[in-house]
Amino acid sequence: MSNMQTPCISVCAIDPASGLCIGCRRTLAEIGGWSAFSDKQRGQLMDSLPLRTIGPKAGAALTAGRDA
Repeated sequence: MSNMQTPCISVCAIDPASGLCIGCRRTLAEIGGWSAFSDKQRGQLMDSLPLRTIGPKAGAALTAGRDA
């Protein structure tokens, strides 16, 4: 059994403009299929995540309510 890596940072919300999670930048399909992906598929996906762009409102969603 392999030690499965994950980009999840437990900040789970989908940006409606991009369809990407604002925490890990995966799509819902990628999140749902993660455990079924091969190590190679997961590695390729993790390499591509930093290149994915999430709209400017996503950052605001992360910090909303922290100062309250």
